Amino acid sequence: MAKKDERPDKRFPRFVNDNPFRRLFLPFRRLIRPYVAAGQAAADLGCGPGFYTIALARTVGPGGKVYAVDWDEHAIWILEKKVRKRGLRNVDARIASASDLSFIPDSSVDFVLANGLLCSMAPAKLESTVSEINRILKPEGRAYLSIATGPWSNVDRAAWEKILVGFRVERRGKGFPAFFHRSAVVSAIRRPA
Repeated sequence: MAKKDERPDKRFPRFVNDNPFRRLFLPFRRLIRPYVAAGQAAADLGCGPGFYTIALARTVGPGGKVYAVDWDEHAIWILEKKVRKRGLRNVDARIASASDLSFIPDSSVDFVLANGLLCSMAPAKLESTVSEINRILKPEGRAYLSIATGPWSNVDRAAWEKILVGFRVERRGKGFPAFFHRSAVVSAIRRPA
């Protein structure tokens, strides 16, 4: 059995990330609309085929920007197809790991969505991902983080608490009970250079 820090990234089937049931139980307006406004910059980390990316792009409008990041090449291809079909020009879709967001400038993002990302990542990448989220968030920016719990998650309760130490926690939640997940709205902690 692999050591805890050597576990690989997990990949969930694409249909899990974009389906009518998810729209019913995790609607955009309830989850992230309170944190996003027209003209802002947002990052959808672990965006998959764009379940939230399209809604984010419409919310920030033509004066805003959405960075959509996923390491699944096919999911990004699907997302780019959706973006073209809808005529959106404010989405920068990238095949990349959230542990290296070097293409996003420091302190440039108003809102980061990492919904189910951290529990899917290899534990060895968590610290660098937390660091990257802190780096890209504006001082007044917010991030919505959520993780699944249970056997399908790489993040247990202790690891979740360690992740949250990397941020200023503004609100915690347990999420929709049937999905066994934890969530938090956080802001960046600025570290001295």
